Amino acid sequence: MSSFKSIKTETPWRRLEVTAADWKREDPVVLRRMMEHLFVVRRFEEKILEFHAAGLVHGPAHSSIGQDGGAVGAMSVLSSSDKINGTHRAHHQFLAKFLNHASPDGYDPAEHDFTGMMQDMVMRSMAEIMGLSPGFCGGRGGSMHMRWDEAGVLGTNAIVGGNPPQAVGYAFADKLRKTGNISVAFFGDGSIQNGAAAESMNLAALFDCPVIFFLENNHYAVSTKVSESTRETRLGSRGQAFGVPTLEVDGMDVLAVRKAMQWAVEEIRTNRGPAFIVADTYRHFHQQSSAPGSAFGYRDKAEEDRWWKRDPVAVFPRQLIEHGVADQALIDALDARARSAVEQAASILTEPVPGANELQIIPSLWPDTVDVETGVRGDGSELSDVRYRESGDFDPTAMEEVAYLDVIGPSLQRNMARDETVIALGEDIHRLRGGTFGGTRGALDVFPERIFGMPISENGFVGLALGASQNGLRPVVEIMYADFCLVAADQLFNQTGKVRHMFGGEHAVPMVLRSRAAVGSGYGSQHSMDASGLFAQYPGWRIVAPSTPFDYIGLMNTAVLSDDPVLVVEHQGLFPSTGLIPKEDHDYCIPFGKAHVVRAGAACTVVTWGIMVGYTLSAVEATGIDAEVIDLRTIDPLGLDWEKIEESVRRTNRVLIAEQTTRGTTVGARMAHELQERCFDWLDHPVTRVTGANNSPVVSRVLEDAALANADDVAAALQALTA
Repeated sequence: MSSFKSIKTETPWRRLEVTAADWKREDPVVLRRMMEHLFVVRRFEEKILEFHAAGLVHGPAHSSIGQDGGAVGAMSVLSSSDKINGTHRAHHQFLAKFLNHASPDGYDPAEHDFTGMMQDMVMRSMAEIMGLSPGFCGGRGGSMHMRWDEAGVLGTNAIVGGNPPQAVGYAFADKLRKTGNISVAFFGDGSIQNGAAAESMNLAALFDCPVIFFLENNHYAVSTKVSESTRETRLGSRGQAFGVPTLEVDGMDVLAVRKAMQWAVEEIRTNRGPAFIVADTYRHFHQQSSAPGSAFGYRDKAEEDRWWKRDPVAVFPRQLIEHGVADQALIDALDARARSAVEQAASILTEPVPGANELQIIPSLWPDTVDVETGVRGDGSELSDVRYRESGDFDPTAMEEVAYLDVIGPSLQRNMARDETVIALGEDIHRLRGGTFGGTRGALDVFPERIFGMPISENGFVGLALGASQNGLRPVVEIMYADFCLVAADQLFNQTGKVRHMFGGEHAVPMVLRSRAAVGSGYGSQHSMDASGLFAQYPGWRIVAPSTPFDYIGLMNTAVLSDDPVLVVEHQGLFPSTGLIPKEDHDYCIPFGKAHVVRAGAACTVVTWGIMVGYTLSAVEATGIDAEVIDLRTIDPLGLDWEKIEESVRRTNRVLIAEQTTRGTTVGARMAHELQERCFDWLDHPVTRVTGANNSPVVSRVLEDAALANADDVAAALQALTA
């Protein structure tokens, strides 16, 4: 007969309850400060809902009324250098963090006036939510995307589950840099069902990251109850799965949440790694409305009434009076001061409509539409002192011939030697003497402590890399096969590709993504993508596709130095090819946006890159057509060398765009459209394109070959173009 034994976890999972002794031990000044902050946050939220109803807030306004007490308690434990991020519902968190940052040392609202800087925090937060230029992100972020590095708010996030991986990245960077800072990811019961949350917890525990996962369980994801989303409604159980110590707490109790945060900080200090707080709380209103959930039929009024009786703005003042921390007069004065601060901020941003009993936004506060694209990517000033070189700049006797594959690992190694903030992340890159195809070879021997093998969780570790790039590191991420970028699509495109512009255009995103295009190797439809076309849809990304070992070194050096995210396309078909590089000097750079004419000609212009450069040269030789061949090297739409392309087309009057990959995910279609716009008057023939087939490559050798463009396809196109 089989026997069964219960298995017990050694990971703590407990609930915190506050006692009278906790009140006696707490500093009254801290309690009064939390009371003031709670009033400010609540009155701020009420004003935002009022403005939203009046049409003065464009887009959603997800109020946190009901959850604000927990945010105030949590922020009271953090310093300005501790980092946080949050979700679309984060007004309470970022405003409480801003107020803590702005409060002077020793500030006691019973003794001191509300400061000018604190008032500015209220005004700038309101301005951002209203989409106005005085906002922290110049109005670009609005209600859901708030960032101000000085106060440790590195970005709230509108994608459910999008923020935890980045908070792990902040903490990962702080651990490596030994700053002693802690990061906090605030998210909800909806987010915990998302795979990104699980990946984040696993990564944080695996690498002992000093991060607190703060789950606001408000019991509803829009209108869906927790019990409708998961069989295990005790959400603290998620911490057990990943070995993360967990504490449950009443999220409506301001002091209890403060004590829970103190526990989490101490847990990290003494036992390393992450901590998990599950705060039981409630949003009194609908997802983005001033109406209750009962008005939409998914909650009943009796439930709402029970939670209103526990509302922190009603309960916390009574507790302060009961414990002798404040009297009713002080409570009333703090509330009045909070209302005044909010009204003062509103008066700075709005004015009466002439002849009407309503308000309008002061027109001069709208952002200038001239700047609509400013900050999509950086201005490149960080590269102003870079030493650019081309192969012709070197003495031929100082060159040596090497294989393309053999420069990849050494390029990473030299960049890691040059800059201690450069780290490498990816699957299996810490094993196999340099990963599955040698991407960390050499670097692994010299800098093993800065090369991190990742679990199979692309969305999680790409998000970690993004967070680390926001907090002082320069990650180089390897995606083993380009198809796997789709697994990380949220962090690559919704996050990395948009973050600079979304948060005002001022914040660097120094992250490199190495992506192997493995076509031609028989790996089939799910391991053969060239992801360039996907990345080209998100203009925050720069894309380089080196075709020679020399270009790989120069472009990789530039990519690592850049403050923009850069995709480096490594075509596996080029790995055995050889080319000349300097014997000694491997620190040169090649500028973004500078194409290389690999063959001068007059009959037509061929625009190409990567593996197709070699195929094109073979086709030109086979046909005898005097084509000018331009290797773009940089292939993102905003980084094309139009000066060189246009100069060539104006001479040849015919142009062919040659790329190997599947037709549906090419970058050439957009190039062709822009070529027609720029060069129409000089074209004697429609722009011609060579691409692969419409289908993804498959395993069968003959079908794979048929799905990819090659030298024969280029030759046929050249003959048709010049006939």
